[in-house]
Amino acid sequence: MTACFGRIPHDLIAVLARVSVAMTFWQSGQTKIEGLVVDPLRGALELGIPRLSDNALELFRSEYALPLLAPEVAARMAAVAEHVFPFLLLVGLASRLSALALLGMTLVIQVFVYPDAFPTHGMWAVALLYLMARGPGTASLDALLARAGTRRR
Repeated sequence: MTACFGRIPHDLIAVLARVSVAMTFWQSGQTKIEGLVVDPLRGALELGIPRLSDNALELFRSEYALPLLAPEVAARMAAVAEHVFPFLLLVGLASRLSALALLGMTLVIQVFVYPDAFPTHGMWAVALLYLMARGPGTASLDALLARAGTRRR
């Protein structure tokens, strides 16, 4: 039985980790903006110029209040990060750095925003640490670029 589990391919685990974590953060980022909706899970698409929502600003003033950062700055940083890094992770570009950035966000959320949510944040951290340690797998732009670089040498 153990040998059978050992045959679970890294590529399968990596794609599952990339997609699940990316979608979690992407959906969170979508709640922080107005003017652009891209929700592949519900099939919703509304193209436009994204802007920070008033609701996001209010959340960063109250529930998500972080030390050392003004709510306006923290809300914008989170909205941008929750769109850029999940997209990069999903396509597998700069995957390890994107996973590191999202792990940093996860730690901030765990320590300063929702300290009682470790079971959820722990699952995100495991997936992100796996990607940092093992990479995004062959179904990624990182792997494609690595193969192209090897051929040129």
